[in-house]
This record gives sequence, C-alpha cells and structure tokens, in this order.
Amino acid sequence: MYNEVYNEWCSNTYFDEATRGELKGLAGNDEEIRDRFYRKLEFGTGGLRGVIGAGTNRMNIYTVRQATQGLADYIISQHGGDKGVAIAYDSRIMSPEFSREAALCLNANGIKTYRFESLRPTPELSFAVRKLRCIAGIVITASHNPREYNGYKVYWEDGAQITPPHDKNIMKCIAEVNSWEQVKTMDEEDARAKGLYNTIGAEIDDAYMEELKKQSIHPEITGQAADSIKIVYTPLHGTGNIPVRRVLKELGFTNVQVVKEQEAPDGTFPTVAYPNPEDAKAWELALKLAKETDADIILATDPDADRLGVYAKDTKTGRYVSFTGNMSGMLIAEYILRERTKTGTLPENPALVETIVTTDMAKAVAASYGVKLVEVLTGFKYIGEQIKLFEENNSYNYVFGLEESYGCLAGTYARDKDACVAVMLLCEAAAFYKTQNKTLWDAMLEIYEKYGYYKEGLATLTLKGEKGAEEIKGMMEKMRSKMPESIGEYKVLAMRDYLEGTRKTADGKESAAGLPKSNVIYFELSNGAWCCVRPSGTEPKIKYYYGVKGSSLEDADFKLEGLKKALMEQ
Repeated sequence: MYNEVYNEWCSNTYFDEATRGELKGLAGNDEEIRDRFYRKLEFGTGGLRGVIGAGTNRMNIYTVRQATQGLADYIISQHGGDKGVAIAYDSRIMSPEFSREAALCLNANGIKTYRFESLRPTPELSFAVRKLRCIAGIVITASHNPREYNGYKVYWEDGAQITPPHDKNIMKCIAEVNSWEQVKTMDEEDARAKGLYNTIGAEIDDAYMEELKKQSIHPEITGQAADSIKIVYTPLHGTGNIPVRRVLKELGFTNVQVVKEQEAPDGTFPTVAYPNPEDAKAWELALKLAKETDADIILATDPDADRLGVYAKDTKTGRYVSFTGNMSGMLIAEYILRERTKTGTLPENPALVETIVTTDMAKAVAASYGVKLVEVLTGFKYIGEQIKLFEENNSYNYVFGLEESYGCLAGTYARDKDACVAVMLLCEAAAFYKTQNKTLWDAMLEIYEKYGYYKEGLATLTLKGEKGAEEIKGMMEKMRSKMPESIGEYKVLAMRDYLEGTRKTADGKESAAGLPKSNVIYFELSNGAWCCVRPSGTEPKIKYYYGVKGSSLEDADFKLEGLKKALMEQ
C-alpha cells in the first residue's frame, strides 16, 4: 500500500519537481520509503509535528496544505471565516514557507489571514489571536525538537491551543481531506488584492510589550537595582532575541550580554545539536560567557520562546546552579504571591494552575497564601483552558500557571506559556533579592526551607518508527494491566489511569480519575512521592516523570535516584 502512494508522489505533477526528485532518489531504499509513507503525518490534539521531507509522514507544503484545508472546513462550519486566522512562525527550516502556504490555503477558502512579517515567539501568536479577535491561530514551530523537525500548532479564539471539542472536530475535518483535489490554494498577489492576506508586525509587538510590562510588581525596585544585575542571555538561534532584549531594556536592565554565536535566527542550530534549555549541552557557550563576565544569572529560551531555562550564581561556591522548570516556576510563583499579597494587588479568589506532572511544592505554596490550586493534564493548553473556564464561570481569577517542562505564564494576556514574561519576572525577582544582598539561589534555598525539599525528574526512552510506536503501546498496556504493590521503597497508595478514567486505591476502592481521558498512568506513592508514565504527544518517546520530598537537597537527590531506578525497572 505504501509503495502505491510513493509511486503516485513520484509521478503526479501536482507535486513539484524537487519533491518528486527527492523521492525518486530513494528508489530501492524500502525502509526509508515505508517510514515516509506507511501513514499520514498524524494531526494530534495540538497539531502536526514531524521530520521535514517529502512523503505523507513528513512535514512539507503538501501535508501543511492538507491540514489547513481541514482547518478551513471547520472554521467555515463555525461561521468564523470573517474573523480570520493569525499566523506566526519561528526560525526553523521551512517555517516561512509553511506559514505562507497555510495562509494561502485559508485565503482560497475565503478566510482572512493575519501573518506576521517575520519570525515571532509562540506566545505572541496567542496574544495576537485575542488582540485581533480571530477565530483561530496557527504557529509554525517544532518548539525545542531537533533541527530536522518542524511543526504546526493550532489555537482557537480564546488564544489557547485547541482543546475539546474543537481538537477532535478539526481532526475529523482533516481526516476527510483524502484527495489533493480537495485542497485549495491561490496566488498571494490575488489574495492581497482581495483583502484576504494581511501582514502584521510592529503594532502587535508594541501591544504585546505593554501587556508584558503590566505583569511587573515592583518597577521601582527594578529601576534601582537593574543596572547592578549582570545577565547573560541566549535565544538559541530562535525567536526570543528581539522581544527578550526589548522588554529587559524597557524595564531598565542595561547589563545584558547576549551569546553572539547563538544570537542570529538559524534553523540549522549550528552551535547545538538539540536547541532545548533542558539539555545541559545547550548551555556551554552561555556558561562560558557568564564566567567571563561574572554574570548573576544566565537565561536561555527555546526556538519559539515559550520555554525558559535558568542558571543562577551561588556566591558561596562561585559556581552556577541549574534550575529545573519546577524550580524557576516556584521561584516566580512565590515572588508573585508574596509580593502581590503584601501590596494588596492579589485578586479575589486567586488561582494557581499546574499540570499533574509538575512539582507538588505548588500545592504547598498555594495553600500558604490561601490560593486555589487546580491540576490539569499535561500540556499548557489545559492551563489556558482553565483561564477561559474561570472567566466563563466567574469562579476564580488566574494568577499563575506552570508546567515542569520549563513553561509558565503570569497574567491572562496570552493563553500559552511565555518565556518573555518569565524572563522579565525572574530578572525583577533577581533585582528585588539583590537589594537584600541575596541571589536567586539564596531565594530558592529559602523556599526549600519553608516548604520542603521537593525534587522531580524526567527520564525518556526513544523508540522510533512504526515498530517503536507498537513497543510504546505495549509498554503502556503492560503497566496498566496490574497495579503494583510498591515501586522501589515506596508503597503504591493509588493508581490513576486517565485513559480508563479511574483511580484505584491499594485497598481496592475505585473512583473517577477526575480529568479528561488521556493515555497517562499516575501512581500516588507513600512519603509524598509520586510517578507518572505517558507517551509523548510530539516525539517518538515514552516519558517517565517522578517526584519526592526530602529533608535536605542531598536526601532529596538520593531518594529521587532510587525512585527513578525502580520506576524504569517496572
């Protein structure tokens, strides 16, 4: 079957000459042909993500057009064509081309588009959807994936990535686009002449910057101490360079050094194999510059600037300490809740939202300030969804949301994680603590002393291709088939199977898991520990999350390593 589709792509003049040439060059390589054509690139609950190249299981202009045609059909069914669609893209290979093809497909269906003139951060796209009152948004990005990937994420009119029922309905519409004759496109010049293809830029940038600065709690302290904070920043060849530097400059931070080798946007990511702030290797150049300049803090944003990584100096040892996403998120959360409580600017019925695999310290912090803590499934779109629900139900006021994978959002101007606002608040917090002769690491140690030494970890197993997908499926089925009595030294108190929608306790009682169905298994363990397993929604991986609470940093590290070993042996 896959060979028939391969032969059609090689011969059909619908596909451009370069595409046909690339595929003809694969003749005789059955393994590669099968991998490119054994399925259509899956449009998941957030969109497309895959390796760039020719074929149905690859990111290319044809798979982008096909997905966009399905999206257009759904928008038309919702009578949203006049509202239009905002489109952004990052620095990855083919991002400008894919964004343009998406716009022209929508235009050919009579739907207005507002495409950014050049690359922009993903959170600014979320903001633009709301600012322009669009029905939807598209951002072309593969976030922090390796260089050979690109992706296509869809947002709905609330500014969050699509959630039920829109995600399933859009997926259904895309599945119904089963021939290339159904896919529409048009000439850009004609689309502009008809007022369908519109370019946006500076006016959205300015409005976005103003919203970022509104999240500042102590601009007066920032002004006093900003020039004494030494900051090293790297955008990792992505979209963060201009907006991050602009917001820091407008807040008064003058001592900002950018890693020159990683400053320019470049989809080949020449200085890093994996442009992810979670990867220690991505920090080599930034750490080198920090040591040369005696920086206080080091910041790195991923290619679409929705994730932020942090290092802070430990003045006692002189070394730079790496902060996990949980740590930096808690540092920001504690700063916001404490200072907004002191200044009387914390809203009534405040809420903090986190995903189920994020640190349990968030529960302790929220309880300390009398703030509602809401847990959601993995994925920031579910945090964005809560903001909408709070507003619709007039129940809570969203203050802060975070996930373990280096993503957070303060304020409601956007509905996705935003590294730009995280940079701003961390630098403000650094200035605040500097006036007290403290570093961010000192502040983190105080938080551990106050709430407990919570530590978390993540392990992944990569299993590529059709065989790998089957292996991951089998591993999940095995794990959910029987609840273990213990994992390492920890007793299993309860097992939540979000696919079945059940929570089973060790004594046999069963209740509802409490969240929408998802292929996730979560174990509640003794002594405040937990672990969770799920397949990645964007990469060929199975992910293992785990967390403990220790009596010291050393105790927490020891417990965490033991839990990791036991979990991986399950």
